[in-house]
Amino acid sequence: MCREYACGRKASPAMTTAKKKALAIDLGGTHASCAVVEDKTILAQETLHADPRQGLKILLPLLESTLKSLLRTADLSARDCVGLAFGFCGVVDFKSSRLLATNLKYDDAPKLDISGWSERVFGLPLRIENDARMTLLGEWYAGSAQGYSDIVTMTLGTGIGGAAMIGGHLIRGKHSQAGCLGGHIPVQIQGRPCTCGNVGCAEAEAAGWSLPDIVKEWPGFGQSALSKNGHLDFEALFGAAAAGDSVAQQVQMRCLQVWAANAVGLIHSFDPEILIIGGGVMNSAEIVVPFVQEHVSRHAWTPWGKVQVRPAKLGSSAALLGAIPLLTEPL
Repeated sequence: MCREYACGRKASPAMTTAKKKALAIDLGGTHASCAVVEDKTILAQETLHADPRQGLKILLPLLESTLKSLLRTADLSARDCVGLAFGFCGVVDFKSSRLLATNLKYDDAPKLDISGWSERVFGLPLRIENDARMTLLGEWYAGSAQGYSDIVTMTLGTGIGGAAMIGGHLIRGKHSQAGCLGGHIPVQIQGRPCTCGNVGCAEAEAAGWSLPDIVKEWPGFGQSALSKNGHLDFEALFGAAAAGDSVAQQVQMRCLQVWAANAVGLIHSFDPEILIIGGGVMNSAEIVVPFVQEHVSRHAWTPWGKVQVRPAKLGSSAALLGAIPLLTEPL
Protein backbone atom coordinates (compact mmCIF):
# COMPACT_ATOMS: atom_id res chain seq x y z
CA MET A 1 0.00 0.00 0.00
CA CYS A 2 2.83 2.43 0.77
CA ARG A 3 4.15 2.37 -2.76
CA GLU A 4 1.22 4.49 -3.89
CA TYR A 5 1.65 6.92 -1.05
CA ALA A 6 4.18 9.47 0.08
CA CYS A 7 3.90 10.01 3.83
CA GLY A 8 0.23 9.06 3.87
CA ARG A 9 -1.20 10.75 0.79
CA LYS A 10 -2.06 9.29 -2.58
CA ALA A 11 0.55 10.05 -5.22
CA SER A 12 -0.53 12.37 -8.01
CA PRO A 13 -0.23 11.21 -11.63
CA ALA A 14 2.75 13.54 -12.07
CA MET A 15 4.53 11.86 -9.18
CA THR A 16 3.98 8.38 -10.53
CA THR A 17 4.90 9.07 -14.17
CA ALA A 18 7.78 11.54 -13.88
CA LYS A 19 11.00 11.00 -11.98
CA LYS A 20 11.65 14.00 -9.78
CA LYS A 21 15.14 15.37 -9.15
CA ALA A 22 16.38 17.10 -6.02
CA LEU A 23 19.43 18.35 -4.18
CA ALA A 24 20.06 16.66 -0.84
CA ILE A 25 22.28 17.28 2.19
CA ASP A 26 22.75 14.91 5.12
CA LEU A 27 24.60 16.76 7.89
CA GLY A 28 25.75 14.59 10.78
CA GLY A 29 28.13 14.94 13.68
CA THR A 30 31.28 14.36 11.63
CA HIS A 31 30.20 14.45 7.99
CA ALA A 32 28.22 16.36 5.39
CA SER A 33 26.98 14.21 2.51
CA CYS A 34 25.76 16.07 -0.56
CA ALA A 35 23.94 14.57 -3.54
CA VAL A 36 21.86 15.06 -6.63
CA VAL A 37 18.96 12.62 -6.44
CA GLU A 38 16.54 11.38 -9.07
CA ASP A 39 13.63 9.49 -7.56
CA LYS A 40 15.25 6.42 -5.91
CA THR A 41 18.67 6.91 -7.50
CA ILE A 42 21.65 9.03 -6.50
CA LEU A 43 23.08 10.61 -9.66
CA ALA A 44 26.12 12.22 -8.00
CA GLN A 45 27.36 12.26 -4.40
CA GLU A 46 30.25 13.55 -2.30
CA THR A 47 30.87 13.33 1.44
CA LEU A 48 32.80 16.06 3.26
CA HIS A 49 34.36 16.15 6.69
CA ALA A 50 32.45 18.45 9.04
CA ASP A 51 33.43 19.86 12.42
CA PRO A 52 30.29 20.76 14.39
CA ARG A 53 32.34 22.90 16.78
CA GLN A 54 33.01 25.40 13.98
CA GLY A 55 29.32 25.93 13.34
CA LEU A 56 27.13 25.70 10.26
CA LYS A 57 27.64 29.18 8.80
CA ILE A 58 31.27 28.52 7.91
CA LEU A 59 30.24 25.27 6.20
CA LEU A 60 27.56 26.77 3.92
CA PRO A 61 29.95 28.01 1.17
CA LEU A 62 31.49 24.55 0.93
CA LEU A 63 28.05 22.93 0.72
CA GLU A 64 27.14 25.38 -2.02
CA SER A 65 30.23 24.71 -4.12
CA THR A 66 29.92 20.94 -3.65
CA LEU A 67 26.28 20.83 -4.75
CA LYS A 68 27.00 23.01 -7.78
CA SER A 69 29.87 20.70 -8.73
CA LEU A 70 27.59 17.67 -8.37
CA LEU A 71 24.98 19.32 -10.60
CA ARG A 72 27.65 19.75 -13.29
CA THR A 73 28.67 16.10 -12.88
CA ALA A 74 25.04 15.06 -13.38
CA ASP A 75 24.72 17.44 -16.35
CA LEU A 76 21.87 19.27 -14.64
CA SER A 77 21.10 22.72 -13.32
CA ALA A 78 19.30 23.70 -10.13
CA ARG A 79 16.24 24.52 -12.29
CA ASP A 80 15.88 20.78 -12.99
CA CYS A 81 15.29 20.10 -9.28
CA VAL A 82 12.10 20.37 -7.23
CA GLY A 83 13.95 21.58 -4.15
CA LEU A 84 16.71 21.07 -1.61
CA ALA A 85 16.19 18.53 1.18
CA PHE A 86 18.35 19.12 4.24
CA GLY A 87 18.75 16.42 6.89
CA PHE A 88 20.11 17.92 10.12
CA CYS A 89 21.40 16.25 13.29
CA GLY A 90 19.16 18.16 15.67
CA VAL A 91 15.59 19.20 16.40
CA VAL A 92 13.90 20.94 13.48
CA ASP A 93 10.51 22.42 12.69
CA PHE A 94 9.55 20.79 9.40
CA LYS A 95 6.66 23.14 8.65
CA SER A 96 8.67 26.35 9.02
CA SER A 97 12.01 24.86 7.85
CA ARG A 98 13.69 26.13 11.02
CA LEU A 99 16.50 24.58 13.04
CA LEU A 100 15.39 24.61 16.69
CA ALA A 101 18.02 22.88 18.84
CA THR A 102 21.37 21.25 18.21
CA ASN A 103 22.59 19.61 21.45
CA LEU A 104 26.19 20.89 21.22
CA LYS A 105 26.46 20.52 17.44
CA TYR A 106 26.47 23.50 15.03
CA ASP A 107 25.32 25.82 17.79
CA ASP A 108 24.89 28.76 15.40
CA ALA A 109 22.37 26.87 13.24
CA PRO A 110 19.13 28.12 14.89
CA LYS A 111 20.16 31.71 14.08
CA LEU A 112 20.70 31.05 10.37
CA ASP A 113 18.17 31.54 7.57
CA ILE A 114 18.84 28.28 5.72
CA SER A 115 15.71 28.66 3.58
CA GLY A 116 16.89 32.08 2.44
CA TRP A 117 20.32 30.65 1.67
CA SER A 118 18.79 27.93 -0.53
CA GLU A 119 16.61 30.43 -2.42
CA ARG A 120 19.52 32.82 -2.88
CA VAL A 121 22.20 30.40 -4.11
CA PHE A 122 20.06 27.78 -5.91
CA GLY A 123 16.67 29.40 -6.44
CA LEU A 124 15.11 26.37 -4.76
CA PRO A 125 12.66 25.87 -1.91
CA LEU A 126 14.12 24.14 1.14
CA ARG A 127 12.74 21.42 3.38
CA ILE A 128 14.61 20.65 6.61
CA GLU A 129 14.09 17.48 8.63
CA ASN A 130 15.85 15.65 11.42
CA ASP A 131 18.47 13.33 9.90
CA ALA A 132 17.05 10.21 11.56
CA ARG A 133 13.61 10.92 10.09
CA MET A 134 15.26 11.44 6.70
CA THR A 135 16.91 8.04 7.09
CA LEU A 136 13.54 6.44 7.82
CA LEU A 137 12.02 8.13 4.76
CA GLY A 138 14.84 6.81 2.59
CA GLU A 139 14.49 3.23 3.83
CA TRP A 140 10.69 3.43 3.44
CA TYR A 141 10.89 4.89 -0.05
CA ALA A 142 13.78 2.87 -1.49
CA GLY A 143 15.19 0.47 1.11
CA SER A 144 14.43 -2.21 3.69
CA ALA A 145 11.07 -0.77 4.77
CA GLN A 146 9.41 -0.61 1.34
CA GLY A 147 5.85 -1.89 1.56
CA TYR A 148 5.43 -1.10 5.28
CA SER A 149 3.51 1.78 6.85
CA ASP A 150 4.41 1.34 10.54
CA ILE A 151 8.15 1.55 11.04
CA VAL A 152 10.76 2.41 13.65
CA THR A 153 14.42 3.01 12.88
CA MET A 154 17.40 2.91 15.21
CA THR A 155 20.62 4.36 13.80
CA LEU A 156 23.81 3.37 15.63
CA GLY A 157 26.74 5.68 15.02
CA THR A 158 28.33 8.71 16.69
CA GLY A 159 25.01 8.99 18.48
CA ILE A 160 21.88 6.84 18.39
CA GLY A 161 19.17 8.18 16.13
CA GLY A 162 15.56 7.16 16.08
CA ALA A 163 12.47 7.86 14.01
CA ALA A 164 8.96 6.49 13.73
CA MET A 165 6.25 6.26 11.10
CA ILE A 166 2.68 5.28 11.93
CA GLY A 167 0.11 4.66 9.23
CA GLY A 168 2.40 6.08 6.57
CA HIS A 169 2.93 9.37 8.46
CA LEU A 170 6.17 10.49 10.08
CA ILE A 171 5.74 11.13 13.79
CA ARG A 172 6.90 14.64 14.69
CA GLY A 173 4.92 15.88 17.70
CA LYS A 174 3.96 19.33 18.97
CA HIS A 175 7.57 20.33 19.69
CA SER A 176 9.17 18.39 16.79
CA GLN A 177 10.80 15.89 19.16
CA ALA A 178 8.49 12.89 18.85
CA GLY A 179 10.24 9.76 17.69
CA CYS A 180 13.60 11.36 16.89
CA LEU A 181 15.04 11.05 20.40
CA GLY A 182 15.42 7.29 20.06
CA GLY A 183 18.89 7.36 21.58
CA HIS A 184 17.66 9.15 24.66
CA ILE A 185 15.50 6.40 26.10
CA PRO A 186 16.93 5.67 29.57
CA VAL A 187 18.33 2.15 29.87
CA GLN A 188 20.19 2.67 33.18
CA ILE A 189 18.61 4.76 35.92
CA GLN A 190 21.96 5.37 37.63
CA GLY A 191 23.95 5.43 34.44
CA ARG A 192 26.35 7.74 32.70
CA PRO A 193 25.60 11.45 32.15
CA CYS A 194 24.22 12.13 28.68
CA THR A 195 24.68 15.24 26.55
CA CYS A 196 20.91 15.80 26.68
CA GLY A 197 21.01 16.35 30.45
CA ASN A 198 19.60 12.96 31.40
CA VAL A 199 21.50 10.02 32.85
CA GLY A 200 21.65 6.47 31.53
CA CYS A 201 20.40 7.19 28.00
CA ALA A 202 21.21 4.55 25.41
CA GLU A 203 23.56 7.08 23.78
CA ALA A 204 25.45 7.61 27.01
CA GLU A 205 25.79 3.86 27.48
CA ALA A 206 26.63 2.66 23.95
CA ALA A 207 27.24 5.27 21.26
CA GLY A 208 30.30 6.30 19.31
CA TRP A 209 30.85 9.46 21.37
CA SER A 210 30.56 7.65 24.73
CA LEU A 211 32.45 4.47 23.78
CA PRO A 212 36.03 5.71 24.39
CA ASP A 213 35.33 6.64 28.01
CA ILE A 214 33.36 3.44 28.60
CA VAL A 215 36.25 1.32 27.30
CA LYS A 216 38.93 3.23 29.22
CA GLU A 217 37.00 2.85 32.48
CA TRP A 218 36.39 -0.88 31.97
CA PRO A 219 38.23 -3.17 34.44
CA GLY A 220 41.31 -4.64 32.78
CA PHE A 221 41.54 -1.99 30.04
CA GLY A 222 45.28 -1.54 30.64
CA GLN A 223 45.91 -5.17 29.69
CA SER A 224 43.54 -5.11 26.71
CA ALA A 225 44.59 -4.78 23.08
CA LEU A 226 42.24 -1.80 23.01
CA SER A 227 44.65 0.15 25.21
CA LYS A 228 47.11 0.15 22.32
CA ASN A 229 44.54 1.43 19.84
CA GLY A 230 44.67 5.19 19.42
CA HIS A 231 41.16 5.40 17.98
CA LEU A 232 38.52 3.65 20.06
CA ASP A 233 35.49 3.16 17.85
CA PHE A 234 33.09 0.30 17.15
CA GLU A 235 35.25 -1.04 14.34
CA ALA A 236 38.16 -1.39 16.77
CA LEU A 237 35.88 -2.84 19.46
CA PHE A 238 34.30 -5.51 17.25
CA GLY A 239 37.66 -6.34 15.69
CA ALA A 240 39.33 -6.88 19.07
CA ALA A 241 36.34 -8.91 20.28
CA ALA A 242 36.59 -11.17 17.23
CA ALA A 243 40.29 -11.63 17.96
CA GLY A 244 39.44 -12.91 21.44
CA ASP A 245 40.17 -9.84 23.60
CA SER A 246 38.15 -10.38 26.77
CA VAL A 247 37.61 -6.68 27.59
CA ALA A 248 36.43 -6.01 24.03
CA GLN A 249 34.06 -8.98 24.23
CA GLN A 250 32.58 -7.73 27.52
CA VAL A 251 32.10 -4.18 26.24
CA GLN A 252 30.65 -5.48 22.97
CA MET A 253 28.12 -7.58 24.87
CA ARG A 254 27.23 -4.58 27.00
CA CYS A 255 26.60 -2.49 23.88
CA LEU A 256 24.47 -5.23 22.31
CA GLN A 257 22.36 -5.40 25.48
CA VAL A 258 21.89 -1.63 25.52
CA TRP A 259 20.82 -1.55 21.87
CA ALA A 260 18.42 -4.46 22.39
CA ALA A 261 16.85 -2.82 25.46
CA ASN A 262 16.52 0.42 23.50
CA ALA A 263 14.85 -1.46 20.65
CA VAL A 264 12.21 -2.83 23.02
CA GLY A 265 11.58 0.68 24.32
CA LEU A 266 11.04 1.96 20.79
CA ILE A 267 8.71 -0.94 19.95
CA HIS A 268 6.61 -0.39 23.08
CA SER A 269 6.44 3.34 22.29
CA PHE A 270 5.44 3.20 18.62
CA ASP A 271 3.94 -0.24 17.85
CA PRO A 272 5.78 -0.86 14.55
CA GLU A 273 5.60 -3.82 12.20
CA ILE A 274 9.32 -3.59 11.50
CA LEU A 275 12.44 -2.22 13.17
CA ILE A 276 15.25 -1.10 10.87
CA ILE A 277 18.76 -0.79 12.32
CA GLY A 278 21.30 1.35 10.48
CA GLY A 279 24.47 3.33 11.06
CA GLY A 280 28.18 2.58 11.00
CA VAL A 281 27.87 -0.23 13.54
CA MET A 282 26.00 -2.22 10.92
CA ASN A 283 29.31 -3.22 9.36
CA SER A 284 28.80 -5.95 11.97
CA ALA A 285 25.12 -6.52 11.12
CA GLU A 286 25.60 -10.30 11.29
CA ILE A 287 26.21 -9.89 15.03
CA VAL A 288 23.89 -7.00 15.87
CA VAL A 289 20.68 -7.98 14.07
CA PRO A 290 20.33 -11.57 15.39
CA PHE A 291 21.06 -10.43 18.94
CA VAL A 292 18.48 -7.64 18.84
CA GLN A 293 15.92 -9.86 17.07
CA GLU A 294 16.24 -12.59 19.69
CA HIS A 295 15.93 -10.08 22.55
CA VAL A 296 12.95 -8.34 20.95
CA SER A 297 11.20 -11.65 20.27
CA ARG A 298 11.58 -12.65 23.93
CA HIS A 299 10.97 -9.34 25.68
CA ALA A 300 8.79 -7.02 23.58
CA TRP A 301 5.11 -7.28 24.48
CA THR A 302 3.51 -7.64 21.06
CA PRO A 303 0.62 -10.11 21.42
CA TRP A 304 -0.32 -9.65 17.75
CA GLY A 305 2.97 -11.24 16.60
CA LYS A 306 6.70 -10.55 16.36
CA VAL A 307 8.33 -7.35 15.16
CA GLN A 308 10.81 -8.00 12.37
CA VAL A 309 14.31 -6.63 12.90
CA ARG A 310 16.16 -5.89 9.67
CA PRO A 311 19.40 -4.16 8.73
CA ALA A 312 19.11 -0.93 6.81
CA LYS A 313 19.65 -1.48 3.10
CA LEU A 314 20.83 1.93 1.95
CA GLY A 315 23.70 2.63 4.35
CA SER A 316 24.93 6.21 4.32
CA SER A 317 22.69 6.98 1.32
CA ALA A 318 19.42 6.48 3.23
CA ALA A 319 18.91 10.08 4.35
CA LEU A 320 19.79 11.39 0.88
CA LEU A 321 17.18 9.11 -0.69
CA GLY A 322 14.59 10.53 1.67
CA ALA A 323 14.78 13.76 -0.33
CA ILE A 324 11.92 13.16 -2.79
CA PRO A 325 9.31 11.99 -0.26
CA LEU A 326 10.28 14.88 2.04
CA LEU A 327 10.03 17.51 -0.69
CA THR A 328 6.69 16.19 -1.96
CA GLU A 329 5.05 15.92 1.48
CA PRO A 330 2.26 18.47 2.02
CA LEU A 331 2.96 21.04 4.72
